[in-house]
Amino acid sequence: MTRAFRELTAQLPPETQVRARARAEAMLAEMPLQTLRQARGLSQQQLAERLHVRQPAIAKLEKRTDMYLSTLRSHIEALGGELEVVARFPDGAVKIASFTELTPSDSGLTS
Repeated sequence: MTRAFRELTAQLPPETQVRARARAEAMLAEMPLQTLRQARGLSQQQLAERLHVRQPAIAKLEKRTDMYLSTLRSHIEALGGELEVVARFPDGAVKIASFTELTPSDSGLTS
């Protein structure tokens, strides 16, 4: 007899349900690029096509621990998202505006 996961969790004590929900939310809030890509329903090949690179470049990028913010921004945008850089301190968080994309007028360039 197969039972739905929702049915099983409904039988757990309320405090256990709260802890499980909090842990699931924490796991979803932080994930490696590979897991994020998979959660967005894209293969490495599909993402490579969106970024106009070859699939091995995506595999290599997903293993990196250090990269340019512009590379990460392109990757996130190809997944349909928007990258924000946030600094977190004990007394609050601050979104760093220095990394937002410059428009031609902001950079002193003309179009």
